[in-house]
Amino acid sequence: MGEAPAASAPDVSIVVPAYNEEGRLPNTIQELARYLDTASFVADVIIVENGSSDRTPEIADQAAANDGRFHAIHVRGRGKGRAVREGVLAARGRVVAFCDADLSMRAPGIGDLNSTVVQGADIAIASREAPGAKRVGEPWRRHLQGRVFNWLVRVLAVPGLQDTQCGFKAFRHEVAQDLFREQKLDGWAFDVEVLYLARKRGYSIREVPITWWYDASSRVSPVRDTIAMCRELVTIRWNALLGRYG
Repeated sequence: MGEAPAASAPDVSIVVPAYNEEGRLPNTIQELARYLDTASFVADVIIVENGSSDRTPEIADQAAANDGRFHAIHVRGRGKGRAVREGVLAARGRVVAFCDADLSMRAPGIGDLNSTVVQGADIAIASREAPGAKRVGEPWRRHLQGRVFNWLVRVLAVPGLQDTQCGFKAFRHEVAQDLFREQKLDGWAFDVEVLYLARKRGYSIREVPITWWYDASSRVSPVRDTIAMCRELVTIRWNALLGRYG
């Protein structure tokens, strides 16, 4: 089990992985800042930049210089899973959330995830499939691709969850520390690995319905990344069989 947060810790720490996000990150920073100005909780934002070749490092550093609620971490090595892990392990909040840099779930959704954890869940995951959720502008082929992958996830790793890959999740601080210290995968399927470990440890997971806006500039490659994620699903089971998870 991870350590409890300090008494002076913020209510929520929001981790934003950012690789070559100079086009989207400024708007995300502005939206998060506006939301936190009126939010009912105290929060900080940890932007984790890992190996960008554009102006993302400068944008992250400038946000940290302009607003004390923002922090910038620079990580060597690629991979969304690596970036999120570094940010989560550095987070101080009583609740630790992470969100994609495109904010395809708008900032107020973070408050919904936080409320779900505060009300008793160990983990709250944004879901595009839970009753009441809405998808805006998503091509049917991308939706079908996601449902096929989710079927594989439910068969191989985490039965019962309808949407493991939406990039917005929140954890009790101690739970986040426990799980992300055991996380091995640096790629896209790190979410599945963390939820697999959560199930093995008996943590409660709740899906929270959201409105999700499709972003045509998404970095996910429908073919290449799906193949990579399927390989990582097999790696999760292989790691478990070899006893690599504590």
